[in-house]
Amino acid sequence: MQKKGNKYGTHRVIEPKGVLPQPANKIDNNMDEIYDNEILIDVQTLNIDSASFTDISTRAGGDHEKIKEIMFDIVAKQGKHRNPWTGSGGMLLGTVEKIGDALKGKIDLKEGDKIATLVSLSLTPLRIDKIKEIRADVDQVDIDGKAILFESGIYAKIPTDMPEKLALSALDVAGAPAQTAKLCKPGDTVLIIGAGGKSGMLCCYEAKKRVGVTGKVIGMTHSPKSTERLQKLGFCDVVFSGNATDPVSTMEKISELTGGKMADITINNVNIPDTEMTSVLCTKNDGIVYFFSMATSFTKAALGAEGVGSDVTMIVGNGYTKGHAEITLQELRENAELRKIFEELYA
Repeated sequence: MQKKGNKYGTHRVIEPKGVLPQPANKIDNNMDEIYDNEILIDVQTLNIDSASFTDISTRAGGDHEKIKEIMFDIVAKQGKHRNPWTGSGGMLLGTVEKIGDALKGKIDLKEGDKIATLVSLSLTPLRIDKIKEIRADVDQVDIDGKAILFESGIYAKIPTDMPEKLALSALDVAGAPAQTAKLCKPGDTVLIIGAGGKSGMLCCYEAKKRVGVTGKVIGMTHSPKSTERLQKLGFCDVVFSGNATDPVSTMEKISELTGGKMADITINNVNIPDTEMTSVLCTKNDGIVYFFSMATSFTKAALGAEGVGSDVTMIVGNGYTKGHAEITLQELRENAELRKIFEELYA
């Protein structure tokens, strides 16, 4: 008989006791027996979040063997893949191997289903047996291993109308375009920082759809290549390349592009630190800043906004919002050019 588990997975927490799996320093990643409310997954691919993979790759000097060492060490110490420097994780693609007795017949999954987990690796019990391939350009790592999805964990079945890796890459950032859809309204001026990346392109598409002909979407990229790619997609009214860690020059550029009015909504998708004040200064006083970036410092954002007398509403990028998987996959179905770029880059 299987042991009874807690809905949120606290039964897997080793230390400190009394906390949830995400902030825990160590969780139990023993996969020999599962609890009655867990789903055991045979893992195929880890999609490490961009801020975390960039950090690990930098520490390893880009050396794939050193990246493997760091990843094995993270999991050995914590029982999960939570980057100790960024605090973030990612998500995974795998096959349902076993469903706990308490969940059987209560969820729309069966053994053998291919799924992407939509909860962070920073709270997911994980065992890595072998790292087979590192695809550094898309932050994906193919492994042999096992993982546990808790009863409260959310997931998406891999759709049959697109390649698995394509769906995985989009689902990894599903919270960003879905939140963009909720925040943007007709007539808004929207600034998207980090617009040329994976989440950025999806947000640009969703923003343009929501603001309509009376609104304006400004995409800020970091390289000539991503600038050209975004311009070709045609989702933005203006695309420019700039340094998101330079708040004053970026603010001056946005002031010029908006006739001094600044952005109603700023969406930050970058994977590096120190872009908080750029987001704040480019947004009008009663506007909204949405920090999807896992490199965001709450302290820098809050104290920085206070320091310049900015009354912006700041939203922390929750990776989950209702319907986020469906919204994001539908974007790839709706727009052939967007899907083509995602297939070229990530699939």
